[in-house]
Amino acid sequence: MKFPSTTVHLRSLQQCPASSPFSLLAASRVCNQLTLPLCARYSTCYAMSHAPKRGGFRGNRGRHPHRPNRNGANLSTQAAAAAFDQPMIAQEALPLSAVPQNVQDMPKRSFSDMAGGEVKLGKPYSSMAGQLDKALLEGLTKMGFEYMTPVQEKVLSELPTLSSDCLVQAKTGTGKTAAFLLPAIQNLLKGNMPARGRVGILVLCPTRELALQIAKECDGITACLPRRMECHTAFGGTARASTLNKFLRGDPTILVATPGRLDDILGEEQVRDRFQSIQTVVLDEADRMLDQGFAPQINSILRRIPPKRDGWQGMCFSATLPERVNDVVKCVLFPGYTSLSTIDRNEAPTLDKVPQFAITVPSIQQIFSALYALIQHEYEQDPKDFKAIVFGTTANGVGLLYDVFKVLLPQFQIFELHSRLSQSTRTSTTNRFKDATSGILFASDVVGRGMDFPNVGLVIQLGLPSATEQYIHRVGRTARAGKDGRAVMVLFENEAFFVHTNKTLPIKPYPFDISATLNQHYPTIEKAFTRVDEESKAKAYQAFLGYNKTYLKKLRLDTKGLVQLANQYAESMGCPEPPLIEKRTVGKMGLKGVPGLRIGSRRED
Repeated sequence: MKFPSTTVHLRSLQQCPASSPFSLLAASRVCNQLTLPLCARYSTCYAMSHAPKRGGFRGNRGRHPHRPNRNGANLSTQAAAAAFDQPMIAQEALPLSAVPQNVQDMPKRSFSDMAGGEVKLGKPYSSMAGQLDKALLEGLTKMGFEYMTPVQEKVLSELPTLSSDCLVQAKTGTGKTAAFLLPAIQNLLKGNMPARGRVGILVLCPTRELALQIAKECDGITACLPRRMECHTAFGGTARASTLNKFLRGDPTILVATPGRLDDILGEEQVRDRFQSIQTVVLDEADRMLDQGFAPQINSILRRIPPKRDGWQGMCFSATLPERVNDVVKCVLFPGYTSLSTIDRNEAPTLDKVPQFAITVPSIQQIFSALYALIQHEYEQDPKDFKAIVFGTTANGVGLLYDVFKVLLPQFQIFELHSRLSQSTRTSTTNRFKDATSGILFASDVVGRGMDFPNVGLVIQLGLPSATEQYIHRVGRTARAGKDGRAVMVLFENEAFFVHTNKTLPIKPYPFDISATLNQHYPTIEKAFTRVDEESKAKAYQAFLGYNKTYLKKLRLDTKGLVQLANQYAESMGCPEPPLIEKRTVGKMGLKGVPGLRIGSRRED
């Protein structure tokens, strides 16, 4: 069958030729001299201006004509992991001259439009004149935003004061970022601005992508303030010493950070000193941070910054309110805090609105053919603006999927997003997939929740999710803000227990018999794998072993059966024999002495 060429639609105001005022080079030369950053709407042009000049973390994968724009780096798995343990603190800004001034020609929008949503609009921002600083309202106007979303209107109009503590329940993609930034910034402007070099607002969020997204929005909101208000970010992915030095020499009035990175750098006294004038602490996506096991880091951070009794404002935003969220709330909010919600109790959860299906194939050797057949069938059912996310179980497994489906589906725009890529590549890919009207993103759980990709109509999960919560978060990437969507799992026989043991999930058998079409696809899959780098296959093989070793009991396997399964996986990739694995890696996996493994080094002397 023939697939249509995928086109990427970029708003004209987001196109940034090198000769224009949007040029990254020009911006980088003047951003430290000017006081006003570029609004979030035009962030495509500057998001990477301070990103580390570093290649991907997937090792020396080689260059192929069918794999353009890939950066190789000869890093071991251990070195890559160590690199990601380093915190990153970066400040990104562009001059106000880069912001178009003809705002009367801009379409009026709400903040939900940034996620491609269709959230019900509330009162115009102009109704907040006298309550929000004139420069903040002007910044919103320059961004083209006229109306508040429900969560913004509730926070701005129903809090006793804009410096009051609050617990806000709202779905992702409804404009939560502006709902906590506007009152927090207004609080500083009312005479609570910290001294230069001190942090006034701290925002904690679960992922680096979400941290960048918040920082971009913050830059837009503060674009018209007479005094520059720097927004810094802290997360893993760059050299610790140089980035920490930028933070200590800068004026980080607002800091957006992930818990692990911030907890690490707060170990230094000179960093802790920068928080002595803190005015607002925000927990965004609180439920997800706790789902990911960040509770110890959050508690450690709260012990290292000034105590709650000093009077700083606490704001907690969460889509759900499990008991573990309430445990953290007690440390961030004073008793008597204001509770707000924009979630209709009678409305069915997003999960229940998404048609969900499962495909089970008898053998691990059939998963690539099953995925290929599924994408073809789903496209045939709804070819217009076909936009999908395919989740894999490991970063290297996702890298392999990208490599082979780049060959299998040349007429589609194919994207990859996972932790083995450099931060600059991840940010660029995030922006490009957001702007794309169609295409397929192969991703790990760096986008499991918290990132808004407009108009994703299909989510596919290939392989066993690590937990029910992970499955739910992935499904939540589709059917957002009133849009339609579907979700499909592709499992092999040993993984089928997931559906049977999660009977509360509305997962039904896939209505089309995919297995009946698999044989016709084998030659195509086999040929495509001949164009995939052998190192990519070896990394995916090793990652497959490591991931599934965790689930031996659930998969009804022993270590010998796991190796046999992995070798069948390698065979499905066209490997004539199982890839080599380092002796020490085998030992760390607990697979020493298991028959079927080929022990040795893949490195060339």
